[in-house]
Amino acid sequence: MAGSSRCQSALIQNALRLGFTNSCLRVSEGSSSGLGLGFGRCVGILRNYASSSAEENDVVVVGGGPGGYVAAIKAAQLGLKTTCIEKRGALGGTCLNVGCIPSKALLQSSHMFHEAKHSFAGHGVKVGQLEIDLPAMMAQKMKAVTGLTKGIEGLFKKNKVTYVKGAGKIVSGSEVSVDLVDGGSSTVKGKHIIIATGSEVKPLPGVTIDENKIVSSTGALSLKEVPKKLVVIGAGYIGLEMGSVWGRLGSEVIVVEFASEIVPTMDGEVRKSFQKTLEKQKMKFMLKTKVTGVDASGPGVKLTLEPASGGEQTTLEADIVLVSAGRSPYTKGLGLEELGVKLDKVGRVEVDDHFRTNVSGIYAIGDVIPGPMLAHKAEEDG
Repeated sequence: MAGSSRCQSALIQNALRLGFTNSCLRVSEGSSSGLGLGFGRCVGILRNYASSSAEENDVVVVGGGPGGYVAAIKAAQLGLKTTCIEKRGALGGTCLNVGCIPSKALLQSSHMFHEAKHSFAGHGVKVGQLEIDLPAMMAQKMKAVTGLTKGIEGLFKKNKVTYVKGAGKIVSGSEVSVDLVDGGSSTVKGKHIIIATGSEVKPLPGVTIDENKIVSSTGALSLKEVPKKLVVIGAGYIGLEMGSVWGRLGSEVIVVEFASEIVPTMDGEVRKSFQKTLEKQKMKFMLKTKVTGVDASGPGVKLTLEPASGGEQTTLEADIVLVSAGRSPYTKGLGLEELGVKLDKVGRVEVDDHFRTNVSGIYAIGDVIPGPMLAHKAEEDG
């Protein structure tokens, strides 16, 4: 336990040193919530009781994001034989790999450039010709990501969590088949299975994301050059965050939003102030506007727009289009329909107050169940 605490502390300190919060990395030794003590109560298993079988686990976690890795570590700390399966081949889920951490790294880098360009002189700090080294900026982002994902692997080793790299499919209440990242397949058995597969980018009808000219938030984190003109479809927090990054680095950014306001879940007064701040950064907004067509056959991208209430169509051209229409629970292809696991109309897994599904031995946490799709909510579930 002491080694685990030291590893955890080092991981969090590394995150703080890089300028990030530890919300993606909290594995509280003393927490009594979620699948720490809660899972033990739920299935009636006490500390130090582990399966005597070399093949069967007490707990199998499908998904290695904030919910999954926290659940796996806490289960192992309770003395349960635990395996975590992760299809990405890198732990941390969307948050650490293509979400919270890389976006904050780029936000910090773009903020430094913006301050140097617009504010340093007013403080008596004179700099020469400013230049963006985008490859170096991306390398710094990846350094932050790699350091934190490797830190979680360290926590797994310290707590004796078995880590399997591959895409899992639940074939029964006690068995998961895995298509391994390195090729081949494997079967992982467990008395209890936790679905923690997170979420994926929600597609926009009629728009094909190619991660080249039409990108998701994942592609927007790895652009090869600063686009002259970036159109963001969707004024949620993800789209505005990425728009802010590229706007600070020199892009003309236009946000197209069907609703009458940006970030509908945000407090009204905060929203107004936030929009004014973004407009001061020269971000433009086209509210109450819907996208009816996207053509990427030319050198750029041409969008066809019309008022949300209907009316005359207009066109808008861009070098890059970021589709930011939200996220959907990642539940397809997991074998849930075949097993009879109940899903709601948008594909989320239905669970009770103890995260139990209607199928005995199968649980679900994080983005795949109803509630906010946020990393800290997922880790609290875990």
